[in-house]
Amino acid sequence: MQPLPSRHDARAHLAWPFFEPRHAAFAGALDDWAAAHVPQGHAADVDAACRSLVRDLGAGGWLAHAVAGRAHGGAADAIDTRTICLARETLARHSGLADFAFAMQGLGSGPISLDGTPAQRARWLPRVARGDAIAAFALSEPDAGSDVAALQCAARVEGDHAVLDGEKTWISNGGIADVYVVFVRTGEGDEPATARRGARGISAFIVEAGTPGFEIAERIDVIAPHPLARLRFANCRVPLAARVGEGGAGFKVAMRTLDVFRTSVAAAALGFARRALDEALARATSRRMFGATLADFQLTQARLAEMATTIDAAALLVYRAAWQRDQGGNVTREAAMAKLAATEGAQRAIDAAVQIWGGLGVTSGQPVEALYREIRALRIYEGASEVQQLIIARELLKGARP
Repeated sequence: MQPLPSRHDARAHLAWPFFEPRHAAFAGALDDWAAAHVPQGHAADVDAACRSLVRDLGAGGWLAHAVAGRAHGGAADAIDTRTICLARETLARHSGLADFAFAMQGLGSGPISLDGTPAQRARWLPRVARGDAIAAFALSEPDAGSDVAALQCAARVEGDHAVLDGEKTWISNGGIADVYVVFVRTGEGDEPATARRGARGISAFIVEAGTPGFEIAERIDVIAPHPLARLRFANCRVPLAARVGEGGAGFKVAMRTLDVFRTSVAAAALGFARRALDEALARATSRRMFGATLADFQLTQARLAEMATTIDAAALLVYRAAWQRDQGGNVTREAAMAKLAATEGAQRAIDAAVQIWGGLGVTSGQPVEALYREIRALRIYEGASEVQQLIIARELLKGARP
């Protein structure tokens, strides 16, 4: 994407009571850093660009906020959800790939931050925080996306090792990561084979790139390019000491990690939407038509008003959920609402920006064209919009049934 136009105050919400002074200072400093360090436009080599961004984010100290534990390179002993969200919102305004690089370092190492042993944390978290090691979170499978409990990739115990067999797909950082946290079925507490196996009996293991029996089966191209792959495990032996959390508790490990980062997906969508509003305002106030500018027409004004209202409404939901989690509250419903509203709202806002840009809006390389491709996946990953609706309804019905 091109350099950001300055058309509306994207920092105004930092004065809201959800934030402390340190949050505003963090967001302002990261915004200034990103303006100076984050490349704009399409990357010819996405893998190399992603590696470079991880190194730069690490050198700048920003990745320290994506891991937990001061002793292991983290900015604090616990991950601060508001900081993670502000980081993703800010970076997404500048570059979808920069947001991706930051977010995947946090998500990929999240199980180690939250449930790793002292040895696992000491080995991996400092490297992730410095940007010296790239992390990946390997959960999805060809038949187990939204339905995590349906995963089939399995591991059996042989002595002091676990042997992994199966596949994972849609794995972000697949092909460039140094460390993968892989979720596999190990069978503890599984129901009989005739019944549907549920969330029990899933374990998480750290698998290093280059481990015998582990290969990148396929690189996957998507409309907003970033490193993505299908992984294959065939008689892949890893030490039992590489297990993250208790045996059979992998589903809880995954959900604990996603609980931290799901709200941040909404924040990234918010950043994309803010950039769309900036670009729409820039175009509307400079494009002359019929002796006036686009901004002089009431239809354009109505569309801009809808965009701004949608963005503020989404921001309120995002930072309510982030604040509530940082206070120790349960945010199952609030995070689902934030992700649903922010991602769906950002899609509408970006579509409006493309319309305001007219023919240029669908021209390859234009900022709004890039945003149009970036936003689409956010309505699917870490829980599709339909799944968020089910979660919200389920939470509502908990207190409504007799």
